Amino acid sequence: MSGGHSHAHGSAGGGDHRPRLAIALGLTSVVLIVEVFGALISGSLALLADAGHMLTDAAGLVIALIAAQLARRGPTDKRTWGYLRAEVLAATLQAAILLAVGTFILIEGIQRLFAPPEVASGIMLVFGIVGLAANIVSLLVLAGGRGANFNMRAAFLEVLNDALGSLAVIVAAIVIATTGYEQADAIVSILIALMILPRTVTLLRETTSVLLESTPRGLDLADVRKHLLELDHVKAVHDLHASQVATGLPVLTAHVVVDDSCFQDGHVPQMLDQLQACVAEHFPVSIEHSTFQLEPAGHRTHEHGAHA
Repeated sequence: MSGGHSHAHGSAGGGDHRPRLAIALGLTSVVLIVEVFGALISGSLALLADAGHMLTDAAGLVIALIAAQLARRGPTDKRTWGYLRAEVLAATLQAAILLAVGTFILIEGIQRLFAPPEVASGIMLVFGIVGLAANIVSLLVLAGGRGANFNMRAAFLEVLNDALGSLAVIVAAIVIATTGYEQADAIVSILIALMILPRTVTLLRETTSVLLESTPRGLDLADVRKHLLELDHVKAVHDLHASQVATGLPVLTAHVVVDDSCFQDGHVPQMLDQLQACVAEHFPVSIEHSTFQLEPAGHRTHEHGAHA
């Protein structure tokens, strides 16, 4: 049984973020080409490595753009939630890529501490500034939507990764040009990796939690059960489950045992409204999409399987 609240489930996170992603992808692609050119004419491994990061991040933005497009498709009989889960899958893939990139930067940085490559610091500085300027524009474009969903958060992290890489190139170039200390490139790279990895692990943990259909963060099912049991006529609650389809779309289902009299005096619709209002309004995580099965006391003996 369900009712009393809106059950539409369109694009998770609200708003159309495809233009933001497209602009960021375009800028990232331009910087990628520029940095490859700069690496070829300067022989800078740092620029070439940053271009490799750009290539990875451009691929991530392509994934994000595809996911944003898929997420706008409506539900069908075969896919009852549409493609809303696409943003979670895309963010998980992006986070996994970022984790690999961050680990590579860390390992490569440690190796370069002992065997720093020779770089042309002047050309390195120019192309680093060009890359940073483009990344700042991309960050400003994505900033307004970065909290909308997992997909946008992952895309923002991709570009932030690029910006940090460009900043590292600039700092390392200045230090090498003024002091000749070539290990500066390795030290800055290690610091960048240490900044990237914790954020990436957090995002990966959150998205995998959604994919595993864990209880939404901030929702205590024991507390939910307690409050449902406090409603008049409610005798027991079992098969209580809560999960999250996509950003901003938590769902809850439960079997609720009520007084037998509720089925005789027409009280069931009122009970349903009370149950749905409880989970939609009382808890930190508002659950607008809830489904309750109201049962008489004797019904449970007819059910099969474990009950939680």
